[in-house]
Amino acid sequence: MDYPNDQAPGAPVRSGIPEHGRIPKYYAVKARVDHLVAQLPEGSAIPTERDLAEEYDVARETVRQALRELVLEGKLRRQGRGTVVAGPKLEQPLSLASYTEGVRRQGRTPGRTLVTLDRFPCPDPLAAETGLTRGEAVWHLERVLLADDERVGLESTYVAVARVPRLDTDFDPDSSFYAYLHSQDIAFGDADERIETVLATPREALLIGTPPALPMLLIHRVSRDTSGAPLERVRTLYRGDRFSFSAHLGG
Repeated sequence: MDYPNDQAPGAPVRSGIPEHGRIPKYYAVKARVDHLVAQLPEGSAIPTERDLAEEYDVARETVRQALRELVLEGKLRRQGRGTVVAGPKLEQPLSLASYTEGVRRQGRTPGRTLVTLDRFPCPDPLAAETGLTRGEAVWHLERVLLADDERVGLESTYVAVARVPRLDTDFDPDSSFYAYLHSQDIAFGDADERIETVLATPREALLIGTPPALPMLLIHRVSRDTSGAPLERVRTLYRGDRFSFSAHLGG
């Protein structure tokens, strides 16, 4: 198989062209627009659907499908009635590091908007998953995640009230929960994490500000302290068009 001299290591083999060489029209348009996007700075407007259809001599619906896929992949984003270059995705490390650290490492400003902070008796499923006691009081902290004031995710944290009894009065919802735990002399030991691709519920899509059809990266995490006692259970939705994840694997 021949590889182009400019084939990027992480790109699809032969740019995704099937061996029989028959390329769907929308994919050919997508490849050409993708090439255009790579040459433009973040926030730049691309030509209209009508202009692209005329330039590539295809139907507007063909252009629309190509742009729709580039939006889902996070390379373009809708702005008003136009479409602009989205810029690089945020890269979040798969580690016991906070969202704040990951976003700041990329020169962006992290933030959070409080949705709810309430307490309730620990239900059976949460107790079974975390090792907490059924019926004990737990906090539920739900926040929208921001990067440079752009809504990029939704995080739900469950933690025993006994561990942080003054969470509702001492904690700043716009700050790092991990930093708050550290200030309470609580240290992380280890965690189990699971990642899957999902679609947001209508409520979640409304809170994050995305279409319900946009794929999301869902991370489940159960953390323990240094003594092995249950610490937190976190469910975080990240926009699939704005995030990627990285991990360092040792031999």
